[in-house]
Amino acid sequence: MRVLFAAFLLSLALVRPATAADPEHETAILAGGCFWCVEADFDQVPGVLETVSGYTGGHLDRPTYEQVGRKATGHHEAVRITYDPQVLGYEEVLAIFWRSIDPTDAGGQFCDRGEPYETGVFVLNETQRAIAERSKAEAEAALGRPIVTPVESAGPFWPAEDYHQDYHDKSAIAYKFYRWRCGRDQRIRELWGDQAHRGIGKE
Repeated sequence: MRVLFAAFLLSLALVRPATAADPEHETAILAGGCFWCVEADFDQVPGVLETVSGYTGGHLDRPTYEQVGRKATGHHEAVRITYDPQVLGYEEVLAIFWRSIDPTDAGGQFCDRGEPYETGVFVLNETQRAIAERSKAEAEAALGRPIVTPVESAGPFWPAEDYHQDYHDKSAIAYKFYRWRCGRDQRIRELWGDQAHRGIGKE
């Protein structure tokens, strides 16, 4: 559905390789369906310093939005979140993440179907892996349903084209219509109830 809002811009941006985070900060890489929405949700969280939409988990270097959308690269849309660990812990990042997606859906997220929109937690080290597995089990218990989102080792993260970054601010009307039409917030509230992340929808 987002092709209606973004396809005409595909040729306008260049893909940049990922850069290392400041050593005083920490990083999480999460796939939660549409990266516009994940970015918008985490931009509201105190302690989050930067969000970057991109692609990870695939087999092609420097993939483009068009290539990923054709489901030919194995990549997921994902967001690299840089945060201040003095304000926000990895456990809290994950608790927000679970409650801002549908982790019971193995085929995509909401109206976006297929591999690019499947969820995932991409861990950068064994400490993150242990925290992520524990967090997943806790979220599953809280939800009372199996969570299918995998915890995987992070590979290369390729930032998406410039027009995708901060899309919720740059193209606010189109973004809000897409999010509403896709049913993202409705499903999250239906699934999580009072536990749903309160930042959803950038209301």
